[in-house]
Amino acid sequence: MIVMINGAFGAGKTSAANQLQPLIPNSMIFDPEEIGYMLRKVIPEDVRMKEERTDDFQDMELWKILTVTIARELRHKYDKHLIVPMTIYDTERFEYIYRGLSELDSNLYHFTLMTSMDTLHERLAKRGDKLGGWTYQQAVKCLEAFQDARFEQHIITDDLTTDDVIKHIYSNVMQKELALE
Repeated sequence: MIVMINGAFGAGKTSAANQLQPLIPNSMIFDPEEIGYMLRKVIPEDVRMKEERTDDFQDMELWKILTVTIARELRHKYDKHLIVPMTIYDTERFEYIYRGLSELDSNLYHFTLMTSMDTLHERLAKRGDKLGGWTYQQAVKCLEAFQDARFEQHIITDDLTTDDVIKHIYSNVMQKELALE
């Protein structure tokens, strides 16, 4: 099984993934942001394609390719369920990664953590992000893009604790897993 936890920066994806992982036996967290950080270090800006010279490593073509490739290799090597926290709002990249992950495991679950802009800003401030910084700048386009039905199942988290979010994800996943048995 693969569980994708999507949402804007600051929506609670990493917290949810960290608390969900111990509940799903034989699972591990795979965070594609780490691939982006590596690509930034490995590929100098002057080597990147013109469209890749942005402040978002997801604009680097290799990011989406390596995300799927590394997920595949993790599954083959370690045979574990993957919990994948990632902010991915670009529809073309989302479709590529979703399709690639679904080819690895037909038991692919996708959840998008949704919040109001006020709640998102409160959470970004609470975790220490700089007001007006990069994560704040991404908020509007993330929240707008996630309204699209392709990003369902939505979980409105404004009034939920991380425990509430975990219960929702876990019960949905386990209910479907039990139905498949």
